[in-house]
Amino acid sequence: MLDRLDHALRTRPERPALLTATRGGATRVRATRGELAALADAFAAALHARGLRPGDTVGVAVRPGPRALAVLLALWRLGLRGAVLDPGAGAEVLRARLELARPALVLADAAAQAVAGWARPLARRARLELPELASLGPVATVGPRLPGCAPALDLGASRAGVPSGYEGDGDAVVVFTSGTTSRPRAVVHTRAGLAAGMETVSGLFTADSPGGGAAGGPVLGGTFFVLVPSLAQGAPVALPARSPAVLARQLARLAPRDTYLTPPQLRDALGAGARFGGRVWTGSAPASAALLGRVRAAGAREAWGVYALTELFPAAAVESREKAAFGEAGDLVGAPLPGVRTAVDAEGQLLLTGPAVRERYLGEEPDPWVRTGDRARLDGAGRIVLEGRCKDMVLRRAENIYPGLYEPGLHVPGVELGVLVGVPAGDGDERLVAVVQPQRGVPEPALRAALSGPLRAMGTARPDALLFADIPLSGRSRKPDRAAVSALAAARLGRGAG
Repeated sequence: MLDRLDHALRTRPERPALLTATRGGATRVRATRGELAALADAFAAALHARGLRPGDTVGVAVRPGPRALAVLLALWRLGLRGAVLDPGAGAEVLRARLELARPALVLADAAAQAVAGWARPLARRARLELPELASLGPVATVGPRLPGCAPALDLGASRAGVPSGYEGDGDAVVVFTSGTTSRPRAVVHTRAGLAAGMETVSGLFTADSPGGGAAGGPVLGGTFFVLVPSLAQGAPVALPARSPAVLARQLARLAPRDTYLTPPQLRDALGAGARFGGRVWTGSAPASAALLGRVRAAGAREAWGVYALTELFPAAAVESREKAAFGEAGDLVGAPLPGVRTAVDAEGQLLLTGPAVRERYLGEEPDPWVRTGDRARLDGAGRIVLEGRCKDMVLRRAENIYPGLYEPGLHVPGVELGVLVGVPAGDGDERLVAVVQPQRGVPEPALRAALSGPLRAMGTARPDALLFADIPLSGRSRKPDRAAVSALAAARLGRGAG
């Protein structure tokens, strides 16, 4: 896929590749296809001139956009391994794991160097943190260089002798996930696995697409798994505006054929009055049937939830109407995508494998199966039904309660987000609390009445208390922060609320 993208960028160099939006939502060309190809050529020449060779590790701390994509293409061409230094993973997590594969070079933009340096106190407030980059290896600046930044990468390096491509397999990327400092997760994908995942995404985007592919219209999304397949098929890709109001205007002006936004981005956009069209995809955090239904009610032809992990992207997908028609307990995330195989271990944990699976965790032996941490079952049609995170189990009166099995019942009309958490009740027991965030303008008494039936239907898992509050989010995917929600519930209940 990345080889095809490199070729495709050079075929029609004058065509737009990456788009952004003005505050009024008007489309601006951030980079043409030819500009992306030229930037990738310059990065490849600069890295080759520094003596980097296949198998070397390059730390990458560059914000999503043309430069980050060009870096990925350059690393791919030279057979280098990119270690993504996501500031959301935490400085100690990154430092602890990178000791196993010390980068030969760290590429960082000015913003990343600020997070690791003078702006560290401010960044911590946003839960962003990078280690001192120079402690990881030599650093080179990508993009505009500000005072205090490392020397710039030499984009004028000679291109003589720079390989045109790399044959064979090997490590392609290392991505860090959440974990403790002593045992953080560092996911290693090979070139073959990364390509397989992108082919699966490409198949999702082209399946039943009017005109036979993405080339007929723009795509809106910011992840590599959206950028690469879409650009390879000839579609320009618009990076989503950060402001919900601007994003709503961007959607209206751009009218993308396919839109990929996270659930929090969708909720924010809907709150700003966004209208959708074509197909909308969401993942990286749970997407309820109610949220997908709201997206379709806002104009989308289809609204899809994608079940994916850092270790295997994507694994399953489900359209809103199929999800809404599911009447059993649990969260239906759809049938496994082509090539994905499933198993459930003795504890009820879902195991996955397939062509796009990560090869191993850094510093560990290869393992073909991913232990997802999700309790799950397969229904009669072979679809995956999640029953909650294993670690989120609540113990109440000697009964094990898995919140994910019951949380879909909280998402009645008017609910923005709802979770079930445990609050310590003494002697090792817990109280089960439903914390619900109303949509803007929806009165709490009306929601309490609407939730009475679903709460009774939970039977022995019926919550001990129902609280209304804004639900704290965490991480780059802005999932509900269950520890923070539990602390909030404990404080509210301690004051006699609920």
